[in-house]
Amino acid sequence: MKNILAILALTAPLLAGAQESAPRLQEDPRAARFRDVERGLFVGMEAGYMAFTDTPTEDPAKYPYAGKAGGSAGGLMVGLTLGMDFGNRLSLAIYGQGGNQKGSSNYGAFSLFAGGLDARVALLGWTDRNDWERFFLYVHGRGGYAKSWPEGLFSTNDVVVQGGPGIEYFTRLRHFSVGLAADYVYATKAKASGFAVYPTVRYTF
Repeated sequence: MKNILAILALTAPLLAGAQESAPRLQEDPRAARFRDVERGLFVGMEAGYMAFTDTPTEDPAKYPYAGKAGGSAGGLMVGLTLGMDFGNRLSLAIYGQGGNQKGSSNYGAFSLFAGGLDARVALLGWTDRNDWERFFLYVHGRGGYAKSWPEGLFSTNDVVVQGGPGIEYFTRLRHFSVGLAADYVYATKAKASGFAVYPTVRYTF
């Protein structure tokens, strides 16, 4: 019995040392080292077409040839966003957008610029073969202060709200996503309705 205990006492440190000196298993080289879809702080760009179905004249005395309204108007719209993702489905951002609207020949054209807050919620998401959600269907709404030039033609100071559905695809470039949005647009003071259709590009840091 004493011999057995002596053997165990001698071999125990050797076994412990062998266990400590055993090489560690290498990490699986196939394991993902980076996220395929980045979420967080982002900047975005929008460029498309915006139109109003009616363009009332704010100051008919200043623009007598414009009449009471200039009918429909439309033109190029560009915008920038700066925001933050909160998970995969919610994002909040500040935005600025502007463009030119061309009405009838008597009414003429005017520039409209707006800025404010934008909120987006993704309703549906589809995964790729690696189980990453890349394609989303979302709805968003935005609103903010708007100003137009020349003053007194359309609505010098207004609040413009807009919103609608959109789609977004997160590319395999990791930080980039592309999309398309279609919005209903309403200028609250001018009581003018319209729409906007625009592609989007986003970079997430």
